[in-house]
Amino acid sequence: MEEITTKEPVQSKEKANFKARTITAAVYVVLWVGLISMKWLLPSGGIAGGWGALGFDAVFCAVSVIGSFEFMRAIGGISSPQHIVTMAFSAMVVPLYVVVQITMAAGFLAVACAFTVYVMFLMATSVFDPLRSTVKGTISCVFCMLYCGVLSTMLAALNHLEQNSMAAILTVFICTVLCDTCAYLIGSVFKRWLPWKLSPKLSPNKTVIGAAGGILGGILGAMLAYAIIYYLGGLNGQIIFAGYNDVYLTFTSTKIHPLVTFILVGLATAVLAQIGDLFESAIKRECGIKDMGKLLPGHGGILDRFDSMLYCSVVVLLCFGTIII
Repeated sequence: MEEITTKEPVQSKEKANFKARTITAAVYVVLWVGLISMKWLLPSGGIAGGWGALGFDAVFCAVSVIGSFEFMRAIGGISSPQHIVTMAFSAMVVPLYVVVQITMAAGFLAVACAFTVYVMFLMATSVFDPLRSTVKGTISCVFCMLYCGVLSTMLAALNHLEQNSMAAILTVFICTVLCDTCAYLIGSVFKRWLPWKLSPKLSPNKTVIGAAGGILGGILGAMLAYAIIYYLGGLNGQIIFAGYNDVYLTFTSTKIHPLVTFILVGLATAVLAQIGDLFESAIKRECGIKDMGKLLPGHGGILDRFDSMLYCSVVVLLCFGTIII
């Protein structure tokens, strides 16, 4: 009887956690579908990404701010002046990029200058408040801004590409969601027969077969993103079904089919998304915590949900900003 009573609470807890995780994931998907619809349908107003893109900008700004707060709380050892300076920069970095990019097409230059000023302020806290504002705390804050703030601006850059911004946003969203979902489902189903661990020290529950499922999910996600853009936007300005706000795919290469390119992007995105997830696990293990926060029931904090997307934002920006043109 004792063995049964100890198992039941564990099973009930796992069931409740799965339910909370499912509800949170459903709300997350609904939110993204709404933001994508707003970006797709609202008038562009002559700006890259359109006025509807501002909804995504607000989300990426929230990721920067809340993610920075979660990161600094997990790391610890950061003084009040360092905390204030870092939170201020995390709140302004995405809006700064968006405003300067829309008005002068120099968003990354503005971010680079602002980041330099931010680092100088951090160094000043170490000089004038050495007892509390340690060099270790300064380095942690700089890494926090690179991880949360600067990578959030990469997502904003995807959102405001001159061409292919809708394709880029769809790809990074669908690929990361299907990568995570397929990794979880395939890993759960097949781990009994294929129990090899992917990284037992960082994440004991992740398996090699689950990682393979995540790669499959990323590829399927890229194919789905291509199908949506192709049929609802068109290719090179040729509307296939119904086009809005110039969201068609601009692809001028004659040597490779665009679907093949999307598959390769999906493969790279899936691999980097899982590396980003493991890196987040490494941070949490180093800090001795299970989750970065409790904002999202069943998932943890903002960084627990967006870690994969932040990590693969650079490669998706590279692909859609320079290759698929």
